[in-house]
Amino acid sequence: MHLTLGQRRYDLEARALVMGILNRTPDSFYDRGSHFALDALLRRAEQLVAEGADILDVGGVKAGPGPEVGEQEELERVLPAVEALVDRFDVPVSVDTWRAAVATQAFAAGAVLGNDISGFSDPGYLPAAASAGASVVATHIRLAPRVPDPEPTYGDLLGEVEARLRQLARQAAGAGLGPDRVVLDAGLDLGKTWEQSLALLRASDRLARLGHPLLLSASNKTFLGRLLGLDVMDRRYATLGATAIGVARGCRVVRVHDVMGARRVCATLAAVQEAE
Repeated sequence: MHLTLGQRRYDLEARALVMGILNRTPDSFYDRGSHFALDALLRRAEQLVAEGADILDVGGVKAGPGPEVGEQEELERVLPAVEALVDRFDVPVSVDTWRAAVATQAFAAGAVLGNDISGFSDPGYLPAAASAGASVVATHIRLAPRVPDPEPTYGDLLGEVEARLRQLARQAAGAGLGPDRVVLDAGLDLGKTWEQSLALLRASDRLARLGHPLLLSASNKTFLGRLLGLDVMDRRYATLGATAIGVARGCRVVRVHDVMGARRVCATLAAVQEAE
């Protein structure tokens, strides 16, 4: 199992990469806009790199419902951040966007990964990534980003998610992206109840066998809060528990707010696996 990010190629047989979250949004569910200003975002990025982040993932529009953010506004949030991150840190930069136009300019600015939670809803996304030599995250979502989905139903949750991820991987392959440039994400909380998200976390081992690195995005999410009755700011230990379960069951990229904690979890599990 390998992942290519720009000029870097990672062996993920035992190692999991830690993706540090950078929200350049005024209304993110977790940091509430505390890193919206560019200087604040860069200070946060410096902290994440010092804590061991393998990837920095910057986004300008939150996934959940909220005020409309147009393409130009998203560009104004994301591009200066990508440029500054690429200039300051020797760490691969990911752009969290579902717009092909935003991804295209971010790739030109040095981003090497497109994190698209919409499941490639923009037909120009995969060609943009292929042209730039970038990699992508293919995510399962039932409806679309920013669209409320409070009561999602599935006939066969795991079967439907697996089939959709296979389809997205085929689309990426058709655009010229090899297996080492396509990361899969089951999309916990994206059109799933908390029980469904928990079931998908448990099934990480099955999804990890699809032939691509599997990303776990569970950090401080609603399903953990509902499971344990925790406010968003009290979910750190639940997140670390979910991270350990996911990595033990095959996840090889973990997208997190708490990079130091996730780094220690991943390092411990890698050491245990290598000792076998």
